[in-house]
Amino acid sequence: MADAVVNETLANITAAANETAKNATGRAAATPEGLFTAYCGLIIMALLPIFFGSFRSVKAVIQQKESGEKPESMTPKDAAMFPIIASCTLLGLYIFFKIFSKEYVNLLLTLYFFVLGVLALTHLIRPTIELLLPSFFPNQVYTFDLTEGKGEEKKEVSHLDFDRIDLLCLGASAGFGVWYLLKKHWLANNIFGLAFSLNGVELLHLNSVTIGCILLGGLFIYDIFWVFGTDVMVTVAKSFEAPIKLVFPMDVLEKGLSASNFAMLGLGDIVIPGIFIALLLRFDHSRKGSKNVIYFYATFIAYFVGLVTTVLVMHKFKAAQPALLYLVPACVGTPVALALVRGEIKELFKYEDHPTEEEKTETPKETEVQEGAQNGESKKSQ
Repeated sequence: MADAVVNETLANITAAANETAKNATGRAAATPEGLFTAYCGLIIMALLPIFFGSFRSVKAVIQQKESGEKPESMTPKDAAMFPIIASCTLLGLYIFFKIFSKEYVNLLLTLYFFVLGVLALTHLIRPTIELLLPSFFPNQVYTFDLTEGKGEEKKEVSHLDFDRIDLLCLGASAGFGVWYLLKKHWLANNIFGLAFSLNGVELLHLNSVTIGCILLGGLFIYDIFWVFGTDVMVTVAKSFEAPIKLVFPMDVLEKGLSASNFAMLGLGDIVIPGIFIALLLRFDHSRKGSKNVIYFYATFIAYFVGLVTTVLVMHKFKAAQPALLYLVPACVGTPVALALVRGEIKELFKYEDHPTEEEKTETPKETEVQEGAQNGESKKSQ
């Protein structure tokens, strides 16, 4: 009898809680199966751009070194300033959403990210289109030069080379972008978001582990403060209708593609740890005679564990969590601990994708000193 009363009371409380959630949000409470599906979808979507973007970043750095190109890289000062700049941007968006109508702000942001998304998707699908394109399709390179001045004072402002494959990819991406503008479907949002994430991991290079630690350490504090200390981060994330987050519906099993109750993960929680993990893969590839990629896979698994921990804590406390609170210790602590165990800590922190000019000039001087010492010894022996 007592058990029956307790069970009936619990059932009434659960029903009341679900009804309250439905009335407060306008959406039905998610089922356990729906939650599990949504969380698994978000985790898989977060892992894919990091994995493939890391290997594409290795190829990009090799091509840069072969061409003699040295891209602009983040300095320690830039890494330290990044959380401050990000905080100002986040606060500015929060104020905009409070002052102006969400519809107008999101319209401008949507158009801006539409252009960026089309370019990101074009860069992403070009290698695939090149492989699938029939050989009888003639390709032709076009050149666009923007100049200023006349005669001898004529200067080239910009130079752009593109071919028919670029135009084909751009047209396909623009068509997809129009679908996103018109429908704002969650699948379109995720495809743009994945394109941003993969391109970010591939093209945003950290030059050294030290810079990566400074960047992740600053953003660790940034994420905790803006999520736990204020409502700024959560408000902007919910108000921002642009592909800066990955979403997956918790009611997809009931409603399919027309689902509308979403769990979300910000792209920053993918790209920021992702560029650090990509750096570790390039470090693995830089070591002569080393065929394994132990630092990459160890940190990649640590990222997965940190992401699962974030989801579990978020589900447990039913509140937004700063993902970097769990991801940064996992991604930074794992390679450092591994390097300490393997006795490679100095090698890890000494590695740079593109050595600075000072280091390049130090090597010839050292060789000159060594050669001078050897010549002196040979003269003494004579």
